[in-house]
Order: sequence, then structure tokens, then C-alpha cells
Amino acid sequence: MFSKKSAQPSTLAPLSRADSRMSKGTFSVIGADVVIAGDLTASADLHLDGRIEGDLSCAALVQGESGVIEGSVHAQSARLSGRIKGSITASELVILRNAVVEGDVFYKALTIEEGACVEGRFSQKRDDTSVDENSEKPDLALAN
Repeated sequence: MFSKKSAQPSTLAPLSRADSRMSKGTFSVIGADVVIAGDLTASADLHLDGRIEGDLSCAALVQGESGVIEGSVHAQSARLSGRIKGSITASELVILRNAVVEGDVFYKALTIEEGACVEGRFSQKRDDTSVDENSEKPDLALAN
């Protein structure tokens, strides 16, 4: 039980390219005590409670009430509940009641809860090849 065996080497190996492709189903968390000064790009989904002073690009963004972004946001989907000072580009965008947005919003489908504050222009998203420019008008829903 208390023998002096030599420590076994770790069985964890560095991620290979194939392994890193498999990890795309994961998400990353930026806690409330974290401040990032500079642009951030994530191939995974991102949950933000901290602060980013720069542009953000990720697959999907969930922003908590304490989250702050000072820069542009590019995501396939975004669910915002904190503060953003900069433009937002997302195919599916939900702006929750506690959100404060100062900047232009580009979207395909948009939901805004009552109480959300947005100062900027809204425009149909046309710059993403995944959005069919010949499709009908984008969905717009107001949540209660």
C-alpha cells in the first residue's frame, strides 16, 4: 500500500490533428474573473461570463449577464444576456431581457425579449454563404 514504486509515466498524449477534430463538439467557458485583451477565435461553442476587449468569433456564443464584449461578434448562433459594444453578426440571434447592445445587428433569425436594450441598426444577414440570399425575408420574433 505504501511501497516506493516509481511513478508511472502519464498515459495522456498530446492531441493529434485527428483528435482535435473530434473535440469540436466541446465548449469553452470564460469565467467572470477573466479579461481578454485582444481578438478571440474559437472553433468550439463558447460560454462567456468574463470580459473580451476585442473581436470575437466562435461557432455558438452564450453570454451570461456578467459578460462584456467590446468589439464585434461573429457566430453562427448567439444568445446574449450581457453588454456588447460593437456589431453582431449571427444567423440565429437571441437577445435576452438583460442584454445591452450598442452596435449594428446582422441576422437571419432574431428574437428579442422585452426589456432588452439595443442601440443600432438591424439588417438581414447577407455576407455568409450559409445563408441563402434568395430566401424569403428573415424570421423576426418578439418574446414576452
